[in-house]
Order: sequence, then structure tokens, then C-alpha cells
Amino acid sequence: MTGESRPAPDWVGDVGLGVQAWVGETPPTPDEPRRSRGTKKKRPRRTWEEREAARVARQEAAAAEVEADPEAVARKILLDTLTGQARTRQELADKLAKRGVPDDLAAGLLDRFTEVGLIDDAAFARQWVESRHRSRGLAPMALKQELRRKGVADDDVAEALEQIDETDQREAARALVERKMRTMRGLDPQVATRRLAGLLARKGYSSAIAFSVVREALSDAAGGDEGLVTDDMAPPDD
Repeated sequence: MTGESRPAPDWVGDVGLGVQAWVGETPPTPDEPRRSRGTKKKRPRRTWEEREAARVARQEAAAAEVEADPEAVARKILLDTLTGQARTRQELADKLAKRGVPDDLAAGLLDRFTEVGLIDDAAFARQWVESRHRSRGLAPMALKQELRRKGVADDDVAEALEQIDETDQREAARALVERKMRTMRGLDPQVATRRLAGLLARKGYSSAIAFSVVREALSDAAGGDEGLVTDDMAPPDD
């Protein structure tokens, strides 16, 4: 490129200013303060006492609301909680109790919501089992514990778990093992076996299924070498 070169501006040594000039923004002179880029003014952090006072104020306001019209408040709590996601009766009862709704009123409303089908623990359990087994690979033992913590009756739990047979368990367990094996390349087979079996145990699988699936997966990965899992790595008695 020909022609006379222009003298470098006095801000040429400042990379930030050079970038501003490159994108068409006039750089400030050394004596001119940089323009604010719309930075938001930060709120001052509240003290613990202020946060605690706000929490107490919210609790008092909620208690006053319940006292004024407990049934209306309880209905709103139930409908808001059920919006977009099913809940068990026990979860909803706990929610009402936490908000100070009287037990007799809560029981009556929960009965009514159950009658009209807004609360259905059996349907909740079936959906929970199907979803958690598919997305997380959880076995019946783990699913049973989760549903019991949510207050689902044993009969409803048992019915929901009938959706999963041993074939389903082995397929889900194999998928978990194969996904984990991608991060365990070159690991000693016995160490890999223990880690993979431990993974399946945490998901609720019995030791018999866990070690069987792990043995098959490691053998397939090694081209059919059954020696990858030795006799001393057999599953313990359940």
C-alpha cells in the first residue's frame, strides 16, 4: 500500500483503545475519563439480621393469610404445587403443614383432590418408575426406596414395579456399564469390575445381576475373553 503514513495517535500503545478505534468508537484522550458502559449499580448486601427479619416478616404474612381464609389459601397451595408436575398425597400434606394449614382442613381437601383425580399415588408411582428407570437406569430396589420416601403405599409401589422385569433391568444395567466403560480404558480388569459393580449397586441392582452384566460387558469389550473376570470376583451372596 503506497502513500504517506499517518503519524501514530498518542493512544496507539493502549490495546484497548486501539480495539475501540478499530470498531469505529472514538477513543478518549488521556485526560478524558472512559465512558460508562451501562454498568448496573449493585445493591448493598443485606446483613444477616436484615435477611432474618425479612424471613420472619414473610412467615408472619403467610400465617396471617392462612388465618384469614385457610381454605382458600390451602386450595391455592395445592393447585400451585400440582401445576406442571404430579405430587403424592404425602408431599402435598407436608406442604400444607409447612404453611400452617390446620390438619383437619388439609385432610378434607386432600380427600377431595383425590376423589376428582388430581391426586393419584398409584398413577404417580407408575410414571415415576417408568421415567426414573429409563432416564437414570434405577433398579426396583432404588425405586422402591424413593417412592416410600414420598409416602406411596406399598401396594401401589409393588404394582408400579411390575413394569420392570429382569430383562429390562439387565438392559438398563448394561447401558450404564457401557457408558461408564468409556472413561475406564486401560484400567485393570479386576479394578474395573469392582468399580462397575459398585456403580450398579448404587443404582439398586442385586449383586447377581451386577456382576453378570459387568462380566459380559468386559468380555465383549475384550473380544470374548472370559478371563477378564476371575473366579475370586464372583458376586457375593445376597
